[in-house]
Amino acid sequence: MEKEPQTYANHARLDPPYHFFVSLVFLLTVIIATVLFFRSFGPEAKLETMVIRGWNVIWSIAMVVAMIRIRTYPLRVQDRLIRLEEKLRLMSVLPEPLRSRIGELQDAQLIALRFASDEELPGLVQRALDERLSRDDIKKAIVKWRADYARV
Repeated sequence: MEKEPQTYANHARLDPPYHFFVSLVFLLTVIIATVLFFRSFGPEAKLETMVIRGWNVIWSIAMVVAMIRIRTYPLRVQDRLIRLEEKLRLMSVLPEPLRSRIGELQDAQLIALRFASDEELPGLVQRALDERLSRDDIKKAIVKWRADYARV
């Protein structure tokens, strides 16, 4: 089965089990734990119940923080690999005046340039450097999209 050609409009990907199930469960857990904690106050409140429910709030918030960090650490590693790949690619594709300026590119620019075809890469690099294009501006300027289906 052939994959749909990737473009600016469809390059962002969601992982339904993560984005629509796990995230939702963790968020709801924080909300429920917080509501139960505040409901535990009252004239007949027991200290033990309040402490347990308070701990549930702390625990559920810790789980949300862990979920977010567990997601962001691999993305950082992917970004580092993409930067390395793109620097190597730029060294082989760019003409000398631009090759010496690769170090001036910001990480976000390098990451966005991975979608540009080899033919349009020199022009986009020049524009990115001269006009300080953002990641989004670079992606929007790409005419011949070079797909990256590996990133989630």
